[in-house]
Amino acid sequence: MSKEEFPNEKNLDKKDPAPKKKTKNDKKTEEKKSAVKNESEQLKEQIAELTKKNKDLEDRYLRSEAEIQNMQNRYSKERAQLIKYQSQDLARDILPAMDNLERALAVKADDDASKQLKKGVEMTLEALVKSMKENGIVEIEADGKKFDPTLHQAVQTVAAENDDQKDTVVQVLQKGYKYKDRTLRPAMVVVAQ
Repeated sequence: MSKEEFPNEKNLDKKDPAPKKKTKNDKKTEEKKSAVKNESEQLKEQIAELTKKNKDLEDRYLRSEAEIQNMQNRYSKERAQLIKYQSQDLARDILPAMDNLERALAVKADDDASKQLKKGVEMTLEALVKSMKENGIVEIEADGKKFDPTLHQAVQTVAAENDDQKDTVVQVLQKGYKYKDRTLRPAMVVVAQ
């Protein structure tokens, strides 16, 4: 074999000095690569846009969930309050009737018929007071107690006999009542100043 048939190592390292001409296949391949690149960029933009939209929707969803939870909590509290104080309006309506029964008992009874009538009124009042207590409605103790504006309504003031009597209730004009932890009607009182 001659040297001409086998190229030497120097010839192998050399590149072909003549540039290749682009064929139709090469042009199509480049166009496909360019199209794929453009499509890839468009897809990346779509992904970024959809990711942002997804985050916005997730944020809206979480806010809506929180708002619904707050509404349910508020509804539960309001319902508990309604249940707790359901007898309040009825009690307010009954209090004037109790006042009238107490005034009827204050009238002096002379004959047997009026004494029996007074006894009936007394029994009616006792039954009312008992049922009110069973439902959490109690009389506010006022006579001789320190004046409390949340429980008492000062209608009149009188001069105090000594320093210990200052800001003390000396007379109850109308009884006050509490329902659980609420004041249904403050006691109308005379306070020493």
